[in-house]
Amino acid sequence: MMQLLRQSLLIGWLLFFPLGVYAYIGPGMGLGAVGVVLGILGAIVLALFAILWYPFKRLWNHLGEKKEKEKPVDSENDAED
Repeated sequence: MMQLLRQSLLIGWLLFFPLGVYAYIGPGMGLGAVGVVLGILGAIVLALFAILWYPFKRLWNHLGEKKEKEKPVDSENDAED
């Protein structure tokens, strides 16, 4: 039982903390990875904007209508001379 635990811990240690990694990411792959990350972030920002735009637009129009109703009537333009 103790030997199985030691082997499991050793395998876990070697999987999560490798001694060395011999890999090369070329410029094309690096730029592709950066493009994917920026694309995902851009999609998230656009999705939030799309979800929030309509309620803000309705609120803005609603507040604009209230301000127009509260404006005092200009008596000079209404009076016909």
